[in-house]
Amino acid sequence: MSVEPIREHVTRSRSNPGGMDVLRVLGSDVQPHRGRKPPWFKVRAPGGPRYRELSAMISSENLHTVCQEAACPNIGECWQRGTATFMILGDTCTRRCGFCTVKTGKPTWNDPLEPARVARSVAKMGLRHAVVTSVDRDDLPDYGASAFVGVIRQIRRQAPLCKVEVLTPDFRGAEMPLAKVIAERPDVFNHNVEVVPRLYPVARRGSQFLRSCRVLRNAKEMGGDEVVTKSGLMVGLGESFEEMVDALGILREHHVQVLTVGQYLRPTEQHLPIVRYWHPNEFSELKRAAYGLGFEHVAAGPLVRSSYHADQHVAQHEPGTGPLAASAQR
Repeated sequence: MSVEPIREHVTRSRSNPGGMDVLRVLGSDVQPHRGRKPPWFKVRAPGGPRYRELSAMISSENLHTVCQEAACPNIGECWQRGTATFMILGDTCTRRCGFCTVKTGKPTWNDPLEPARVARSVAKMGLRHAVVTSVDRDDLPDYGASAFVGVIRQIRRQAPLCKVEVLTPDFRGAEMPLAKVIAERPDVFNHNVEVVPRLYPVARRGSQFLRSCRVLRNAKEMGGDEVVTKSGLMVGLGESFEEMVDALGILREHHVQVLTVGQYLRPTEQHLPIVRYWHPNEFSELKRAAYGLGFEHVAAGPLVRSSYHADQHVAQHEPGTGPLAASAQR
């Protein structure tokens, strides 16, 4: 009689999705970084009058911002510059990315008045550039596209001078939800690929690198010159410089114009480990390589996040300026 082998129970977490050998995927010759963060991560904690005012305003409207949810190190600087990132459709995601702090589960939030409340806050805050993102909502028929449409329309109505950037999920590659969003002509369409293709099994389960690239390409083809396309990646999970350059090349082939690259910081022990910290000089080299590939604007550095200095990405595309001239000044 054959005996069924005993199955060892493995606790699933973001750092060990499905019980797989995470380090084997990250790289067989790497070990997680131990010790303190390098000195270049020291930033002044937010807390000025402007920050407290805006924080209270957002709380009063029962809104979520990625700036707060992700404990972004640039929150004070960005809010002072008149830029903020709002997260719509609740705070519960239908996917479980290995790097993300947003909770996973069955979403219940779907407030039809949320777009108006977001726009009201944008107007009250006097923002000149609003970034609107969301959790993944694979449970909704259009994956949440209608909510993006509503927010864009409301911001145009209540804060007409504010630029609008949408940072959307991949809509599972469906073209109709994407077409609905692009039809509203956001100033910037952003969709982050997050990591190099090899790391998708542990970092972005449920997503596909090339599917995300196709979303970006379709957005550019649908929006033409009226819509700037943008994407972002993280480093620190064991990727090589060559892998990063290859990934950037694929993004350029899919007509991505603006790029952000920052250092992954492990939120908790339940998330993917940091393999190493990239030195600022390496970010500078990557930035040069990205401009060499033809990107029109690149922000790369340890503390760079997707919305870092997002207002600059649109300003250089306004009449009388030019992306090539702007990049040449750097």
